[in-house]
Amino acid sequence: MNRNIAFLELKYGNIYGGYPNFYAISEIALLVFEEGSNKIFLETFINNADVDIVNVFSRTNELGHTTGRVKEVFNMKTGRRRDYDEEFKLDEDQLAEEFQRLRPSKMPIRNFLQRNLKKYRFRDLVVFDGRRDIFLCERSGGRFDRYNIIDLQKDLNKETDYLFSLNKLAKVIEFELDHSYLRSNNLEYWLHPIAARQITPRSAAYDAARLMMVHNEVAYHHSDFLIKAQLLLNKLKTDHPSEE
Repeated sequence: MNRNIAFLELKYGNIYGGYPNFYAISEIALLVFEEGSNKIFLETFINNADVDIVNVFSRTNELGHTTGRVKEVFNMKTGRRRDYDEEFKLDEDQLAEEFQRLRPSKMPIRNFLQRNLKKYRFRDLVVFDGRRDIFLCERSGGRFDRYNIIDLQKDLNKETDYLFSLNKLAKVIEFELDHSYLRSNNLEYWLHPIAARQITPRSAAYDAARLMMVHNEVAYHHSDFLIKAQLLLNKLKTDHPSEE
């Protein structure tokens, strides 16, 4: 019997003008990889609440090194993006309205998690710096007590004594999405076109695909991965000595 392993990635942001430590889920991606057959199953949830959240993303160079962070305002219903204003604040009544608009999305998130965690048989659930991801899912009704949660970033940090970002690891493995194929240094997997269409840059599905490819390079080509990771670190020492 083929063994399944799952990968969980979220996108989330705080309500624009609201509390900085309250996060709303905007996307969920659960990618399931069937070892043996190399089949890939992808389930995604997109929140369409009419709420503005703050997205934060990294600008990176050719080595995956972060050169800056960008904040933008994103409306989950319309997809409209606009500039972020540090001074913008909602009053209590306005914030209460935003929470009211957000509240109906809690049940669809819970249903998505419960349905898909039940649909696929797996024991290992891989995340990347995923403590907040798990917390936000649990707050929405997801249950993870049956699963062995593996934080790949923490595991690699223990082994390499370096806190890799997913952007840097994608460079280490030479991650590539080519139409209906995921490729890396030593691996190539075919994607069903429906799944391939969901994997777009800066999406939760894209990060889940990168996470799976990094995990499998580490699992199946461990020595080669460590060599490639050290080569990248050597370049970073030369180009960005403050990194060390």
